[in-house]
Amino acid sequence: MRLENKVAVVTGGAKGLGRAFALRLAGEGAAVMAVTRKDMDNLRETVRQIKEMGGKASSFQADVSKEEHTKAMAEKTIEEFGRIDILVNNAAVYDGVRRKPFHEIDPDEWDLVMAVNVKGAFLAARAVFPSMKENRYGKIVNLASEVFFTGSHGFAHYVASKGGIIGLTRALAVELGPHNICINCVAPGFTDTEASRNLTDVAKYDTTKTPLRRLETPEDLTGAVLFLASPESDFITGQTLLVDGGRAMH
Repeated sequence: MRLENKVAVVTGGAKGLGRAFALRLAGEGAAVMAVTRKDMDNLRETVRQIKEMGGKASSFQADVSKEEHTKAMAEKTIEEFGRIDILVNNAAVYDGVRRKPFHEIDPDEWDLVMAVNVKGAFLAARAVFPSMKENRYGKIVNLASEVFFTGSHGFAHYVASKGGIIGLTRALAVELGPHNICINCVAPGFTDTEASRNLTDVAKYDTTKTPLRRLETPEDLTGAVLFLASPESDFITGQTLLVDGGRAMH
Protein backbone atom coordinates (compact mmCIF):
# COMPACT_ATOMS: atom_id res chain seq x y z
CA MET A 1 0.00 0.00 0.00
CA ARG A 2 1.43 3.34 -1.07
CA LEU A 3 0.29 5.39 1.94
CA GLU A 4 0.83 2.97 4.78
CA ASN A 5 1.39 4.78 8.11
CA LYS A 6 0.54 8.14 6.54
CA VAL A 7 -2.12 10.53 7.86
CA ALA A 8 -4.28 12.55 5.48
CA VAL A 9 -6.67 15.46 5.98
CA VAL A 10 -9.35 15.75 3.30
CA THR A 11 -11.49 18.89 3.37
CA GLY A 12 -14.91 18.84 1.76
CA GLY A 13 -14.98 15.13 2.54
CA ALA A 14 -18.70 14.62 3.02
CA LYS A 15 -19.55 13.52 -0.51
CA GLY A 16 -18.64 13.85 -4.18
CA LEU A 17 -14.96 14.32 -4.93
CA GLY A 18 -14.00 14.62 -1.27
CA ARG A 19 -15.50 11.26 -0.37
CA ALA A 20 -13.88 9.63 -3.39
CA PHE A 21 -10.48 11.03 -2.38
CA ALA A 22 -10.89 9.98 1.24
CA LEU A 23 -11.84 6.43 0.28
CA ARG A 24 -8.96 6.08 -2.19
CA LEU A 25 -6.35 7.38 0.25
CA ALA A 26 -7.70 5.14 3.01
CA GLY A 27 -7.65 2.20 0.63
CA GLU A 28 -3.92 2.79 0.18
CA GLY A 29 -3.31 2.70 3.93
CA ALA A 30 -3.68 6.31 5.09
CA ALA A 31 -5.56 7.25 8.24
CA VAL A 32 -8.02 9.92 7.11
CA MET A 33 -9.45 12.95 8.89
CA ALA A 34 -12.50 13.86 6.82
CA VAL A 35 -13.64 17.47 7.21
CA THR A 36 -16.74 19.44 6.25
CA ARG A 37 -18.43 22.67 7.19
CA LYS A 38 -22.04 21.58 7.65
CA ASP A 39 -22.92 18.22 6.03
CA MET A 40 -22.11 16.09 9.06
CA ASP A 41 -24.47 13.22 8.22
CA ASN A 42 -22.73 12.60 4.92
CA LEU A 43 -19.33 13.11 6.53
CA ARG A 44 -20.10 10.37 9.03
CA GLU A 45 -21.10 8.17 6.10
CA THR A 46 -17.68 8.76 4.53
CA VAL A 47 -16.03 7.67 7.77
CA ARG A 48 -18.34 4.66 8.04
CA GLN A 49 -17.41 3.49 4.55
CA ILE A 50 -13.70 3.81 5.30
CA LYS A 51 -14.01 1.82 8.50
CA GLU A 52 -16.17 -0.78 6.76
CA MET A 53 -13.33 -1.43 4.32
CA GLY A 54 -10.91 -1.84 7.23
CA GLY A 55 -9.40 1.64 7.19
CA LYS A 56 -8.85 4.28 9.85
CA ALA A 57 -10.85 7.49 9.76
CA SER A 58 -12.36 10.23 11.86
CA SER A 59 -14.51 13.27 11.17
CA PHE A 60 -14.23 16.94 12.06
CA GLN A 61 -16.52 19.90 11.47
CA ALA A 62 -14.72 23.01 10.29
CA ASP A 63 -15.24 26.09 8.16
CA VAL A 64 -11.91 26.36 6.36
CA SER A 65 -12.38 30.08 5.82
CA LYS A 66 -11.91 30.59 9.58
CA GLU A 67 -8.40 30.35 11.00
CA GLU A 68 -9.50 29.06 14.39
CA HIS A 69 -11.35 26.20 12.67
CA THR A 70 -8.37 25.11 10.57
CA LYS A 71 -6.08 25.24 13.59
CA ALA A 72 -8.50 23.07 15.55
CA MET A 73 -8.72 20.69 12.57
CA ALA A 74 -4.97 20.19 12.59
CA GLU A 75 -4.82 19.84 16.36
CA LYS A 76 -7.56 17.21 16.37
CA THR A 77 -5.86 15.25 13.60
CA ILE A 78 -2.57 15.18 15.50
CA GLU A 79 -4.38 14.27 18.71
CA GLU A 80 -6.03 11.28 17.03
CA PHE A 81 -3.38 10.12 14.59
CA GLY A 82 -0.10 11.64 15.80
CA ARG A 83 0.94 13.58 12.69
CA ILE A 84 -0.18 15.04 9.35
CA ASP A 85 1.48 13.91 6.14
CA ILE A 86 -1.10 14.78 3.48
CA LEU A 87 -3.59 17.58 2.96
CA VAL A 88 -6.16 17.50 0.17
CA ASN A 89 -7.70 20.97 -0.15
CA ASN A 90 -10.99 19.96 -1.73
CA ALA A 91 -13.46 22.20 0.14
CA ALA A 92 -14.99 24.80 -2.17
CA VAL A 93 -18.10 26.83 -2.80
CA TYR A 94 -19.56 25.28 -5.95
CA ASP A 95 -22.79 23.56 -5.02
CA GLY A 96 -25.62 26.08 -5.27
CA VAL A 97 -23.68 28.69 -7.25
CA ARG A 98 -25.79 29.93 -10.14
CA ARG A 99 -24.41 31.22 -13.41
CA LYS A 100 -24.90 34.93 -13.99
CA PRO A 101 -23.07 37.75 -15.81
CA PHE A 102 -20.13 39.10 -13.83
CA HIS A 103 -21.85 42.46 -13.32
CA GLU A 104 -24.77 40.72 -11.62
CA ILE A 105 -22.70 38.70 -9.14
CA ASP A 106 -23.42 39.85 -5.59
CA PRO A 107 -20.17 41.11 -4.03
CA ASP A 108 -21.00 39.12 -0.90
CA GLU A 109 -21.18 35.95 -2.99
CA TRP A 110 -17.84 36.85 -4.58
CA ASP A 111 -16.32 37.24 -1.12
CA LEU A 112 -17.73 33.90 0.03
CA VAL A 113 -16.30 32.04 -2.97
CA MET A 114 -12.89 33.62 -2.44
CA ALA A 115 -12.98 33.04 1.32
CA VAL A 116 -13.61 29.31 1.02
CA ASN A 117 -11.93 28.43 -2.27
CA VAL A 118 -8.71 30.43 -1.88
CA LYS A 119 -8.37 31.65 1.69
CA GLY A 120 -9.56 28.25 2.93
CA ALA A 121 -6.76 26.44 1.10
CA PHE A 122 -4.26 28.99 2.44
CA LEU A 123 -5.46 28.59 6.03
CA ALA A 124 -5.59 24.80 5.86
CA ALA A 125 -2.06 24.66 4.46
CA ARG A 126 -0.86 27.01 7.18
CA ALA A 127 -2.53 24.87 9.85
CA VAL A 128 -0.87 21.61 8.79
CA PHE A 129 2.52 23.20 8.06
CA PRO A 130 3.99 22.89 11.59
CA SER A 131 3.48 19.12 11.63
CA MET A 132 4.86 18.68 8.13
CA LYS A 133 7.82 20.95 8.90
CA GLU A 134 8.62 19.02 12.07
CA ASN A 135 8.56 15.72 10.18
CA ARG A 136 10.35 17.21 7.16
CA TYR A 137 7.75 15.64 4.91
CA GLY A 138 4.41 16.64 3.46
CA LYS A 139 2.15 16.47 0.45
CA ILE A 140 -0.50 19.10 -0.24
CA VAL A 141 -2.89 18.60 -3.14
CA ASN A 142 -5.07 21.55 -4.11
CA LEU A 143 -8.13 21.31 -6.32
CA ALA A 144 -8.10 23.76 -9.21
CA SER A 145 -10.34 23.41 -12.28
CA GLU A 146 -10.27 23.14 -16.04
CA VAL A 147 -12.24 26.40 -16.12
CA PHE A 148 -9.08 28.32 -15.23
CA PHE A 149 -7.68 27.33 -18.61
CA THR A 150 -10.87 27.70 -20.65
CA GLY A 151 -12.99 30.31 -18.87
CA SER A 152 -16.64 29.65 -18.14
CA HIS A 153 -19.55 31.97 -18.89
CA GLY A 154 -21.32 33.29 -15.81
CA PHE A 155 -18.80 31.86 -13.36
CA ALA A 156 -16.34 34.73 -12.99
CA HIS A 157 -15.92 34.34 -9.23
CA TYR A 158 -15.43 30.58 -9.37
CA VAL A 159 -12.97 30.78 -12.28
CA ALA A 160 -11.02 33.54 -10.55
CA SER A 161 -10.85 31.51 -7.35
CA LYS A 162 -9.38 28.53 -9.19
CA GLY A 163 -6.79 30.80 -10.78
CA GLY A 164 -5.98 31.95 -7.27
CA ILE A 165 -5.47 28.36 -6.20
CA ILE A 166 -2.92 27.80 -8.98
CA GLY A 167 -1.10 31.00 -8.03
CA LEU A 168 -1.12 30.02 -4.35
CA THR A 169 0.23 26.59 -5.21
CA ARG A 170 3.16 28.02 -7.15
CA ALA A 171 4.00 30.53 -4.43
CA LEU A 172 3.87 27.93 -1.66
CA ALA A 173 5.93 25.45 -3.68
CA VAL A 174 8.83 27.91 -3.43
CA GLU A 175 8.38 28.40 0.31
CA LEU A 176 7.63 24.80 1.26
CA GLY A 177 10.27 23.09 -0.85
CA PRO A 178 13.14 23.63 1.61
CA HIS A 179 11.07 21.72 4.21
CA ASN A 180 10.60 18.75 1.85
CA ILE A 181 6.93 19.57 1.40
CA CYS A 182 5.46 19.21 -2.09
CA ILE A 183 2.35 21.10 -3.16
CA ASN A 184 0.54 20.56 -6.45
CA CYS A 185 -2.84 21.02 -8.11
CA VAL A 186 -5.26 18.67 -9.77
CA ALA A 187 -7.59 20.43 -12.20
CA PRO A 188 -10.74 18.42 -12.96
CA GLY A 189 -13.06 18.97 -15.85
CA PHE A 190 -16.82 19.01 -15.39
CA THR A 191 -17.49 15.99 -13.19
CA ASP A 192 -20.64 14.02 -12.43
CA THR A 193 -21.15 14.81 -8.73
CA GLU A 194 -24.11 15.78 -6.59
CA ALA A 195 -23.02 19.40 -6.80
CA SER A 196 -22.81 19.31 -10.60
CA ARG A 197 -26.25 17.76 -10.80
CA ASN A 198 -27.59 20.65 -8.73
CA LEU A 199 -26.00 23.03 -11.20
CA THR A 200 -27.24 21.51 -14.45
CA ASP A 201 -28.53 18.41 -16.21
CA VAL A 202 -25.31 16.41 -16.49
CA ALA A 203 -26.89 14.11 -19.07
CA LYS A 204 -26.91 17.05 -21.50
CA TYR A 205 -23.22 17.85 -21.08
CA ASP A 206 -21.54 18.02 -24.49
CA THR A 207 -18.80 15.40 -24.53
CA THR A 208 -17.98 15.86 -28.23
CA LYS A 209 -15.26 18.36 -27.24
CA THR A 210 -13.70 15.78 -24.93
CA PRO A 211 -11.32 13.43 -26.78
CA LEU A 212 -12.29 10.53 -24.50
CA ARG A 213 -15.95 11.18 -25.32
CA ARG A 214 -17.51 10.70 -21.91
CA LEU A 215 -18.40 12.57 -18.74
CA GLU A 216 -15.84 12.60 -15.96
CA THR A 217 -16.55 10.74 -12.71
CA PRO A 218 -14.97 11.25 -9.26
CA GLU A 219 -13.10 7.98 -9.67
CA ASP A 220 -11.32 9.42 -12.72
CA LEU A 221 -9.57 11.89 -10.38
CA THR A 222 -8.54 9.70 -7.48
CA GLY A 223 -5.49 8.25 -9.20
CA ALA A 224 -4.00 11.69 -9.84
CA VAL A 225 -4.61 12.78 -6.24
CA LEU A 226 -3.15 9.53 -4.94
CA PHE A 227 -0.04 9.95 -7.11
CA LEU A 228 0.54 13.51 -5.88
CA ALA A 229 -0.07 12.42 -2.28
CA SER A 230 2.32 9.47 -2.48
CA PRO A 231 6.11 9.12 -2.41
CA GLU A 232 5.97 8.48 -6.16
CA SER A 233 5.77 12.25 -6.70
CA ASP A 234 8.53 13.28 -4.29
CA PHE A 235 10.28 15.45 -6.90
CA ILE A 236 7.16 17.15 -8.26
CA THR A 237 5.99 20.46 -6.83
CA GLY A 238 4.27 23.63 -8.01
CA GLN A 239 2.56 21.81 -10.88
CA THR A 240 -1.03 21.63 -12.13
CA LEU A 241 -2.25 18.36 -13.60
CA LEU A 242 -5.32 18.61 -15.81
CA VAL A 243 -7.58 15.55 -15.51
CA ASP A 244 -10.38 16.26 -17.94
CA GLY A 245 -10.26 13.65 -20.69
CA GLY A 246 -8.15 15.93 -22.88
CA ARG A 247 -10.72 18.71 -23.16
CA ALA A 248 -8.10 21.35 -22.38
CA MET A 249 -4.40 20.82 -22.96
CA HIS A 250 -1.37 22.75 -21.72
